[in-house]
Amino acid sequence: MTALSLGPSPVRRDALTRRIRLLVAATIAYNVVEAAVALTAGTLASSTALIGFGLDSTVEVASATAVAWQFSAREHAEREARERVTLRIIAVSFFALAAYVTTESVRALTGAAEAAHSTVGIVIASLSLVIMPFLSAAQRRAGRELGSASAVADSKQTLLCTYLSAVLLAGLLANSLLGWAWADPVAALVIAALAVKEGRDAWRGEGCCAPAPRTSPGTGARGAAPVPAGCGCGPACSGCS
Repeated sequence: MTALSLGPSPVRRDALTRRIRLLVAATIAYNVVEAAVALTAGTLASSTALIGFGLDSTVEVASATAVAWQFSAREHAEREARERVTLRIIAVSFFALAAYVTTESVRALTGAAEAAHSTVGIVIASLSLVIMPFLSAAQRRAGRELGSASAVADSKQTLLCTYLSAVLLAGLLANSLLGWAWADPVAALVIAALAVKEGRDAWRGEGCCAPAPRTSPGTGARGAAPVPAGCGCGPACSGCS
């Protein structure tokens, strides 16, 4: 008997692809502004956490651009072929961010520089804490339904920005209100740790989010497990979580 696919129909797949393109474009636009503001404010305040946050925004732009490149392909098969490269770009971006932020945090903790108060940093962290969850949730839903590990990984990068915003805001407020200069580099180290985790997940999520097709019991040898035509999410798959 013929296998029945659980994946979206061609019409639905095209609609999801267009939705992901729009969400990626919105993410890129916001993060370009966020990166410029955070990096400038972080440099002026000698804030490692704020600079790390700005660098994360540039990583998000790179990640979203890679996904935009993947979904610019007209054919579904070509988009799937680009998936692995896109995931690698996202993962390497995470690791580069973590390495830089860790180095600068250690320098700050050993007395290389002390962060000053940054009103602009507090404002940008607060805005991101409100905006990023909506962009992340929308892209993750579309990516899961489409079966795209790279779209899901990019949505996790956007969600990471929410966590980073909360950590950054806590560090900046602790430094500004309580005079805890060490809170800034400690917040940056938390950012680095989260970046390593998400980089590892992106590296391992090699397109395994494609919905597994359902094969009828009569397919294949008698008593043998049905063999799916595509890759589905398994227990070890981190791309779908």
